[in-house]
Amino acid sequence: VKVEIDSFSGHKIYPSRGRIFVRGDSKIFRFSKPKHESMFKQRKNPRVIAWTQVYRRQHKKGVADQVQKKKTRKTVKSQRGYAGLSLADLAAKKAESPAARLAAREAAINKAKQEKKAAATKDGKPKAARPAGQASGPKVSKQQMKNAPGKGGR
Repeated sequence: VKVEIDSFSGHKIYPSRGRIFVRGDSKIFRFSKPKHESMFKQRKNPRVIAWTQVYRRQHKKGVADQVQKKKTRKTVKSQRGYAGLSLADLAAKKAESPAARLAAREAAINKAKQEKKAAATKDGKPKAARPAGQASGPKVSKQQMKNAPGKGGR
């Protein structure tokens, strides 16, 4: 189906519809409705008439119907140091082999264990453990503490 375009309004003209106007210089104009033909012959400017396609295109009407591709911002990746490590230190850690990393981890664990053991013995003397059955003193409730002699009660 060959669809023509209206010379004035820009609307579609289907086969066996509309009129053809041939000007003296043999230029052909097609119109879908008598209104469009009349406006053309009155020498009206289609860019000024709101219902024509030329006007709508010029004034950006109906553009929202088409899906416009949104501009996407490209993220810029930048590296920086963190947690007290510089970028060079991070690169060195990344380059380390897994075996070296494992050895360093075990060394750190052993060092922490040694320090803990040293703190527990305190210069080589083991801590004297308190017997489980003996408490530091007799158990006294808060009320009894308030009424104790020498506490300055009423």
